[in-house]
Amino acid sequence: MLGKIDEILDNTITIKLAIDINKQPNLINLHVIFDDETNKKKIVGQIVNCTQTIMTVNIVGEITGNNFTPGSSSKPSFKSIPRIVKMDELKLLLGNPEPTFGTTNFGTSNVYSGYKINVNINEFFSNHFSILGNSGAGKSCTVSSILQKLFSSDKAPIYSSLFFFDAYGEYTNAFSKLHEKNPNVNYKAYTTNVISPECEVLRIPIWLLDVDDLALLLDADSPSQLPILDKTLKLVPILTGTSPNTVKRKNDIIARAVQDILLSGNDSTKIRDQVIAVLTKFNTVELNLESQIIQPGYIRTLKQCLFIDKTGKMQEMELVVEFIRGFIADEETVVPEDELNKFYTLNDLELAMDFALISEGILKSEKVFDYANILSVRLHTLCTGDNREYFNFPRYVTRNQYIDYLTTDSNTGGRCQIVNFNINYIDDRLAKVITKILSRMLFIKSSNTKPRGCRAFHIIIEEAHRYVQHDSDEKLLGYNIFERIAKEGRKYGIFLALITQRPSELSDTCISQCMNFIILRTIHPKDLAYIKEMVPNISSEIVYQLKNLKPGNCIAFGSAFKVPIGMYVDLPNPRPLSNNVDLTNVWYNYIREEGMNVTEMAQDDLMQGVEAIDSAISQGVGQTGRFLPGIDAIE
Repeated sequence: MLGKIDEILDNTITIKLAIDINKQPNLINLHVIFDDETNKKKIVGQIVNCTQTIMTVNIVGEITGNNFTPGSSSKPSFKSIPRIVKMDELKLLLGNPEPTFGTTNFGTSNVYSGYKINVNINEFFSNHFSILGNSGAGKSCTVSSILQKLFSSDKAPIYSSLFFFDAYGEYTNAFSKLHEKNPNVNYKAYTTNVISPECEVLRIPIWLLDVDDLALLLDADSPSQLPILDKTLKLVPILTGTSPNTVKRKNDIIARAVQDILLSGNDSTKIRDQVIAVLTKFNTVELNLESQIIQPGYIRTLKQCLFIDKTGKMQEMELVVEFIRGFIADEETVVPEDELNKFYTLNDLELAMDFALISEGILKSEKVFDYANILSVRLHTLCTGDNREYFNFPRYVTRNQYIDYLTTDSNTGGRCQIVNFNINYIDDRLAKVITKILSRMLFIKSSNTKPRGCRAFHIIIEEAHRYVQHDSDEKLLGYNIFERIAKEGRKYGIFLALITQRPSELSDTCISQCMNFIILRTIHPKDLAYIKEMVPNISSEIVYQLKNLKPGNCIAFGSAFKVPIGMYVDLPNPRPLSNNVDLTNVWYNYIREEGMNVTEMAQDDLMQGVEAIDSAISQGVGQTGRFLPGIDAIE
């Protein structure tokens, strides 16, 4: 018996101590049971403050039979006897310290010495979750430790699919050797380093991108630009096709565009230049600048018929219009699905967009030019820049085949449970777009899989505050893919895991849908206030504790934890490459940079030699090792 209840105020119980607190170990954060013989329920509290004579306890739940229910629906009576929780009761609160099937170890309680915290896999991983904490608090080590234990066990989840978006390329070191511990577990990494790739370069088939993906990739800023992208995607499999039906349809499309130019009412010179420009870039065997126009007594090419006389007139205008109309079908030619060219490149896409812009009237309207041409410029920049490599996939695959390819070990053909995308080598804008594109593919895959929920995908995003934001996507597309996954993903089996040091910069929708939280040391007042406001069932006492946690220590709570649990996480082995730079080593020991070529190494060694000689001379030691007199001694 700790003492007697002195006050019951809302959720807080004040106990007047009947024990000598100086003879007790530290009681803060221990759990208290309020025994009452007339009540079958045992009210459970947690000690939050203690003086020499008074103890303050917050109610956290109640035990009925062998079940613990979190919450404070009941209060103890004044006659209730408070005591420290017993081991069998503690198991109801913190879970069984012995591992069982369906659980995995997260760490060890830092309140109850040696008590292992084993978490129900279904209750934790079947919900969105967040791991929050300042830089250096141990987020990467926490993630690595939890997953290493999960996948190193005899009952590893071999049918799982975890997709890491690795902002710094940290996790390969932690996960690459999991196969050695469990032969059924495979890890696969992709890099965005195209100059000296350490593994396979990430490449996304451009034909798998739809209107929404292209809008993000080209940074569209208005819904009025979406029809252009839609037309582009409809044109590209036709303009790059070769079947008779495709060619007939292509002739019809080109002819309609040329006819619009011929009948635009512009001056003849402009009409001629625009027709030549179109037919130079878009043509077929039947319809091109060298197509023959046959008239009684002579044959001329289409290009010759565009000749402008001295008066500035195109004398053969009617002849050219009639010839072009011969390719326009009364009814649109239907091209069978199997004849469309589904395998195209970025350059093919650029060509199709140029034609889509022409058919939209970019040559006739400055207004259309202003809002539409910017898409063409951005696509051209992508086609000619270094980033084109990420959309250069070598063979045709469907979306499902591509996802299977991502999750298949290229050497053994085995299933990969962890797939890592190292997005460290690209700028934040492209990294965000690629993360959204791949996440959307996984969402579409999971939402179309039958039976629903028979396969699970986990999207784990490091530095999530850089990518999972409240963007303009909703205004442009009507949704943000991360927010859609947060709201709808659980029923399809696709889950978000957000790892961040700045939770206040995350999308409110996404963080509000997280059901489990592991929070390490957090100091910034704005982030602490945000956590208190956005995270459910978090008390002021817990928020205060977050500021003083040691690295590797955390507080976990949510649907997988019946009460908030303070614990320390074992260091992963091996660790992710998330440690700080060792300045003592860098500042005082010479370290040759990786990637230095032979010439650079020779120059570097030469500079070291020069520096050594200069240093020796300054100390009065020559190359022969003899003493050199000071300059004042020389006559």
